[in-house]
Amino acid sequence: MKFIADLEIHSKYARAVSPQMLLENLALWGAKKGIKVLGTGDFTHPLWLEEIKEKLEPAETGLFKIREKFVIKDKTGVDPLQTRFILSGEISCIYSKNNKVRRVHHLIYAPSIEIVEKINVQLGWVGKLKSDGRPIIGIDSKELLKILLTASPECVLIPAHVWTPYFGVFGSKSGFDSLRECFDELESHIFAIETGLSADPPMCWRIPFLDNKAIISSSDSHSLHRIGREATIFDTDLSYKGIMEAIRARDQRLIGTIEFFPEEGRYHYDGHAGCKIRFSPEETKKHRGLCPVCGKLVTVGVMARIDELAPEDRPIGFKPAWAKPYYSFIPFDEVIAESLNLGVNTKGVWREYEEAIKNFGSEFNILINASEAELKSKLPPVIAEGVIKMRQGRVYIEPGYDGEYGKIKIFEENERENLAAQKSLF
Repeated sequence: MKFIADLEIHSKYARAVSPQMLLENLALWGAKKGIKVLGTGDFTHPLWLEEIKEKLEPAETGLFKIREKFVIKDKTGVDPLQTRFILSGEISCIYSKNNKVRRVHHLIYAPSIEIVEKINVQLGWVGKLKSDGRPIIGIDSKELLKILLTASPECVLIPAHVWTPYFGVFGSKSGFDSLRECFDELESHIFAIETGLSADPPMCWRIPFLDNKAIISSSDSHSLHRIGREATIFDTDLSYKGIMEAIRARDQRLIGTIEFFPEEGRYHYDGHAGCKIRFSPEETKKHRGLCPVCGKLVTVGVMARIDELAPEDRPIGFKPAWAKPYYSFIPFDEVIAESLNLGVNTKGVWREYEEAIKNFGSEFNILINASEAELKSKLPPVIAEGVIKMRQGRVYIEPGYDGEYGKIKIFEENERENLAAQKSLF
């Protein structure tokens, strides 16, 4: 079965997350987006776990669905009962190793509620699980992995947004130079990494020690409309085991990933946000890593970190034989907003969004599957052209840096005006 999965999101119990991130809303938005499997997120939080038990019921083996009495429907007509959930969480490990403080985020997955409860008991001994949906646990990454595998050999740990400077396993601020350095003799149990918003698969292809690891992408969403901004495409059994075996095997069952344009991520380039300084890796070297305004060290971003770890025989553009397809997208609401020259959170944008979902069935059907002829017949001309240009990568981007999102444009001003004129003719 072919489907899209977003395996990292957060609940309302995580810091800086929308209070609307509830299971009933997630089921609805999963269907609107065209996502078949969503991570529950935050299963370590005791209150969220109680909601998972109350609002979800078993579906296919190791997966869950919303109970019918909690279903929310809207005028788009999508069916929230089609959305599946996989038990997931994220842990922030902060500890010292090899004379350096490490701050690393990891995604964790379990095949059943019973195993989640075993994991939570052990983690509760070393951290305050009630404090945050993504709790800080003061143990080595390897020890976290041991806890998972002791609870069940079916549990999985995948390092999250691996290149993020502050909390990625390879991050410039507190990460490692390899998975072996992080996990020691247990490194073989790590069979996948998550790209993060500031990186995409071609950037990861340059790193030899990732050649035998799968690459997945997830949204890390803190709000409903950001679900699916990154995701992974499967063609496998709809079950916990089917998904994890597809990732582990890296065969045809793992089709590829859906990506942000990585330049739009918050740490793609180097820089110092406080002084409005954005540097390419070459510019950072020219300035010896220092901000020319305040003289402090700039935050080294993803591009520079990959350049640091990549060997000379893997320059930008290197593509290994095992490479999977990937698709770079802008979320549909952002396409609409720019096409109409409106703010993303305006009523006009969401009116067009809901009408399009009603006509096409889901957001990913619009972004991936619909033909150009369908787009032009069912969408206003300027929005249809926005989707087509985005698919073709004809966009203008100012890269993100030091926690600042990049700015992405699809249209020059005169392009939008010409297409708006076409709409008025219709």
